[in-house]
Amino acid sequence: MENTSTVKVFTLSGLQDARTYRSIYFSFTLLIYLLIILVNLTVILIICLERDLHEPMYVLLSHLCVNGLCGTAGFYPKILLDILSDVHVILYSGCLAQLCVIYSFVMCEITLLTVMSYDRYVAICRPLQYHTIMTPLMVRSLLLYAWLIPISEVVVALILTLRLPLCGTHIDKLFCDNGFIMKLSCVPATINNMWGIVIVTIQFLNVFLVLYTYGQIVNVCLRSSEGRSKFMETCVPHLASIVSFIVATMFDYVYSRHNSKVLPLGLRNFMAVEFLVIPPLFNPIVYGLKMKKIRTRVIKLFSNTTVSHRFGGKSQWAKK
Repeated sequence: MENTSTVKVFTLSGLQDARTYRSIYFSFTLLIYLLIILVNLTVILIICLERDLHEPMYVLLSHLCVNGLCGTAGFYPKILLDILSDVHVILYSGCLAQLCVIYSFVMCEITLLTVMSYDRYVAICRPLQYHTIMTPLMVRSLLLYAWLIPISEVVVALILTLRLPLCGTHIDKLFCDNGFIMKLSCVPATINNMWGIVIVTIQFLNVFLVLYTYGQIVNVCLRSSEGRSKFMETCVPHLASIVSFIVATMFDYVYSRHNSKVLPLGLRNFMAVEFLVIPPLFNPIVYGLKMKKIRTRVIKLFSNTTVSHRFGGKSQWAKK
């Protein structure tokens, strides 16, 4: 019988077919990761550099992009190495670190989307009081809640997982999953399951807050053309982000709870990693396209870059 004193390495599955098309898988995965870095960094830099974007809505958006970069950093470098390797393993400590990063990303994504919905609620339903309510102190408090509470939940979950004696080393997934580690436990993980219920309850409360605020927003927007315009510009991308994230995480939940061997391996892998592909790539793109201020800055940034390259090229040609 193996336990945590002897289990030093976990084996991962899901890349059995990667050897045949290794270069294609690697190139496609690397391209996605580079795109995620590019679009998120672009939005973050634009918000940081443009003074007129130092407003609560854009500050919260920049934190959403930072969270996307942090979460994907816990997955893509490892999966890229695994694609190039014939042996897919991860150290016990590395597994816990990956769990911490990915689970924190998921939890923080939900809370960040929740506080963003509150910001939109105040902006549309109480516009005259917006700057009185959304003070710098309030924004910092919301961000503290969005980051600290989820990370604390994940840390407690990992501490509970650390105490479990393990009777196996194989995780039937592309990356470390707390649910799969609990299945390897030699003893019932009752406390872990109870804490999982607490976390799910907290997240359901966040979702309820989002639904409530948007119910109020829609009610107000139906009364005025100005409200409808503001809703279309700032709330639609936020709603799209919420829907994409919920759908992506539901796929992972179904995979983790009902890991059916009947499904093709490619479909199972897609269900497992969709939340690490779609939301981090989708969020900055949809906000960048829909929100006029960011869209204008992006176009201006790339236009200036293109012009400078052309001008530089002509200058060098002229010197020659």
